[in-house]
Amino acid sequence: MSPTRLFVPLALSLLAACATQPKQNVTVEKQSECPVKLHSGQNLILTLPSNPTTGYRWAIQDSAGGVLRALSPEVYSNPQDAGIVGSAGLSTWRFQSFAAGTGRLRLTYSQPWAPEVPAVETFDCAISVN
Repeated sequence: MSPTRLFVPLALSLLAACATQPKQNVTVEKQSECPVKLHSGQNLILTLPSNPTTGYRWAIQDSAGGVLRALSPEVYSNPQDAGIVGSAGLSTWRFQSFAAGTGRLRLTYSQPWAPEVPAVETFDCAISVN
């Protein structure tokens, strides 16, 4: 087999590898998946367990505003198969990275009408965008 015949498939393979883009969406569902590294333009989807029927809500304390912008407000969903009134569900936020740098995405889970009561849960994630 001639070297030219080997070179063409090898060159095409290398070109395809270089052209591979990072996946567009990065999903985070728990603190242990942090820190998160994104490329500019990638979306971050944050999903946390939530049960607003208890009066507790997630509140964004720091949105990593220097590197992330919100694409939508919080969306609450209840699993279809639960069928139980007041059962827990999921709160989801969508962000897009837009600038290189670092920031923190911090949320607290508390009752909004009782600011003097400490949050029962926190989410704190370091975000870096390049």
